[in-house]
Amino acid sequence: MEIKPDKKVLIDIVTTRMPFGKYKGRLISDVPVHYLVWCKQKGAFPKGKIGELMMNVLEIKTNNLGYILEELKRW
Repeated sequence: MEIKPDKKVLIDIVTTRMPFGKYKGRLISDVPVHYLVWCKQKGAFPKGKIGELMMNVLEIKTNNLGYILEELKRW
């Protein structure tokens, strides 16, 4: 079975900026993995769209698929 990523989510990841915290103003795709891991361990992902985007970035990057995000940012 082939898993197809949601194109809108991927586009949102590379165009949405962090609205708060230490990485405020950075693209969600550029938030460091160590911060995303910390959020996961602390149960600190925000509710809603931003939290979902952050969780997706963590999954993408921890599965060595970060190159997908880099390619999208070049579009």
